[in-house]
Amino acid sequence: MLDHLEIRTRRLDDCAAFYRQVLEPTGYRLVVDGPKKGFGSNGGRLDFWIVEGEPSVDVHYAFLAADRAAVDRAYARSGQHGGVRERAPAVLPQIHPHYYAGFAHDPDGRLIEFVSHVPV
Repeated sequence: MLDHLEIRTRRLDDCAAFYRQVLEPTGYRLVVDGPKKGFGSNGGRLDFWIVEGEPSVDVHYAFLAADRAAVDRAYARSGQHGGVRERAPAVLPQIHPHYYAGFAHDPDGRLIEFVSHVPV
């Protein structure tokens, strides 16, 4: 189980604004707004951090969404808030029959995924 994820960016405010908007449908919200930006999930854990620094773009990470509608909303927002949409949400049966995911790049070019495992 992953405890937390931290990414570095040269554009702290841009990335924080991007993630604030696109993660809201998945239940994440900005909890710590200072020199480090901390996001927490519905359970209240701080498990996603953004800090100032040289970006790493060779990572991929997925944010769990409650259902397919939340995946769709997060994906839609990614193109409206400084990100670039990669692959529209779809079922990926090669992973499992209910794996529904959409992919986008954040303002620094990292590939992110919004995923739900809930049947329709």
